[in-house]
Amino acid sequence: MQPVMIVTGASQGIGAAIARLAGRRGWRVALTYRGNQAMAEAVVADIAAAGGQALAIQAAMEDEAAIVALFRTVDRAFGRLDALVNNAGTTGPTAKIDAVTSAILDEVLGVNVRGPFLCIREATSRMASDRGGRGGSIVNISSRAAEFGGAGEWIHYAASKGAMETLTLGAARELGPRGIRVNAVSPGLIETDLHARAGLPERLTRLVAGVPMGRVGSPEEVAEAVLWLASDAASYVSAAILPVSGAR
Repeated sequence: MQPVMIVTGASQGIGAAIARLAGRRGWRVALTYRGNQAMAEAVVADIAAAGGQALAIQAAMEDEAAIVALFRTVDRAFGRLDALVNNAGTTGPTAKIDAVTSAILDEVLGVNVRGPFLCIREATSRMASDRGGRGGSIVNISSRAAEFGGAGEWIHYAASKGAMETLTLGAARELGPRGIRVNAVSPGLIETDLHARAGLPERLTRLVAGVPMGRVGSPEEVAEAVLWLASDAASYVSAAILPVSGAR
């Protein structure tokens, strides 16, 4: 039976690239979206056109009830779970540390930390060998901001991704004996509309000079790393944080 993967935040950008590639590689894909159903359904249609099977589910990642409902929907639709990709995230507005409000922190930490934590909890209850599961793989999407710190722009976002990487390491060590591998991919400068949506359309052009490979990456290049980590080809890889950043 074809394996099942959940990809959160997959209506566009990196998440959509992961979902499309997973569908082409033989995964049945449950992809989530927050508000843009049309974009999510377009990804589902692309997967179906390539011969795959996919389902779009609306779910806000800071909402525990929505996360629980997501996993129950996947249970009913596919009857199993083999991989989780925690991709959904938000940068919040750009702000220096003395302008970051508690509302910004609630939003960014809710989506980027609390949501993935709860998704891992739900995935564990289905995949862990001591819970009757077959084991599986979890891949978290971090950011090189976790190392650089986001000073002057997105320090709140960078802090949330630092937490994501710590969560990756802790979960890998806790869940390894239970048959679940946990890894993270840490993208650098990637050609998506994230920067424009944040009001910084020139950001990639401004920062690309700091990339030793001399270019920005594509969502598809990130997706390749994610699918490798989720696959049996990475069967002895866990607690890894893999930069996909052109050496930046």
